[in-house]
Formats: sequence, structure tokens, C-alpha cells
Amino acid sequence: MEAIFRVDGNDVVTSPYAAGPWDPGMQHGSPPASLVVWAAERIPTAVPMRVARVTVDLMRPVPVAPLTIESDVVREGRKIQLCAVRLLAKGVVVVSATVLKIRVQAEELPSEADIEQVTLPGPEQSRVEDVDFSSSPFVTGMSLRAARGHFGRVGPGAIWYRVDRPIVEGAPVSQSMRTMAAADFCNGTSAVLDFRQWTFLNADLTVNFSREPAGDWILVDAETWIGPDGAGLAMARLADFSGYFGRAIQTLVIEKR
Repeated sequence: MEAIFRVDGNDVVTSPYAAGPWDPGMQHGSPPASLVVWAAERIPTAVPMRVARVTVDLMRPVPVAPLTIESDVVREGRKIQLCAVRLLAKGVVVVSATVLKIRVQAEELPSEADIEQVTLPGPEQSRVEDVDFSSSPFVTGMSLRAARGHFGRVGPGAIWYRVDRPIVEGAPVSQSMRTMAAADFCNGTSAVLDFRQWTFLNADLTVNFSREPAGDWILVDAETWIGPDGAGLAMARLADFSGYFGRAIQTLVIEKR
């Protein structure tokens, strides 16, 4: 399958498959969020580290167009590395992100620190969600399995997501990239407003990892709160086959169509 992005140095060619449901010329939030992590993971560390937190601010609509990547290290330490990553379109910053990495070291933990298990059905036991529900080209490169609720329908939901399309040409999809792609579906997983009558775009996305996930499938167990003044929150617990490993939160901008 054709990848979402082709990267040559700092220059990025964007495929039409990056487009989201709100505007055909505007990217879904998942591709730039995953690209940010890809860029941060390419920054070397003095000791083995993994991604512990990603915060993505969508400064402007991210166009389905050529982009430029800028990245640098904000803080370098023995235990952490903080990276700043920016995506620019025609010289204008459209995404500003920070990626926090922490040192990887094995620890013998007490039993009370055991991973919380998932009691919902796994992807093989969950209902297949037809991607035809969405006008988003990006969604055609994803597989969805609903453990609870329906994507885009009103009410809390828990949906397993799998990235099927390559994100960066010639590069594997890392577990952190896979997680970011799934986490940006938080607002659609737990919609509380009718998609046909309202838009609820996210202005940002923050994901925290307690550990590195494993496997192809990521569970987004989500709920949304809407305020009375045009803002809202979409939140999710994130899991893999072994149990829960992280949380995602999005700030939503609510508008009547």
C-alpha cells in the first residue's frame, strides 16, 4: 500500500491518504501525530530510551501538501530526553510538538504494580467496523474492531485500531507511532454529538505511556465531555493485549455545521 508520507531529509511529500473527514485538503490528526514521533525517535540518545509522553498542538489545519520537519533537543539528561518537533507548510508552523523520552531500565516490581488487564473483548471477538462510514481517506488504511459502542455514534466507546497502511515510506511503524495514530480517534470513538450536525475537531493531542505497547492492535477506551461554551474533552485509556498502558486526551472545538 502507498505510504502516507515520503521523507527526504527535512522535506516531506504528503499522500492524499492523509486527508481526514472535515475537509479533503486537511489532514486527519493521526498522520502528523505519527510523523512527529517518527522524527523524534530518529534523534539519538546516549542510553536506551523510549517515548513516555507526546504532546501535539495543531497550530493550524495541516494541509495535504508538502511539509518541512524541524526538530531539536530541548533537554538532554542521563534519564530523560525532551525533543521539540515542528511541521511547517510553506514556512508556517502547522504542528508544534514535544516528545519526552525516558531511560529504559529493568526493575523488579511488587505485585501491586501489575498491569491492569482488559476485560473487554479482544479484536478477534469484537465487531468489525466498516470504514465506509467515514469520508476520510486516512481511515481506509486502518482496521477497526468495536468492543463496545460504534465509531461516530453517540455514547462512550471502546474500539481496537490497527494501522494497515505504511506511514513513512521505507520505515516500520513503531509502537509509539501506532499508538498516536489510534489515539487521535478518541473524539470519534466517544462522540456525544451527531457528526452530521456538529463538528468536534481536536486542537491538540497528548498521550502518556506507562510502558511500550506491544502488537498491532491498540484499544481506545474513550469518553467525551462537552462544555456549554464551545469546548470539550475527549479522553481515553489505551491498551494492548497485555492490558492498559496509557492515556490520551484531546481538547475539542465544538461548532454547529
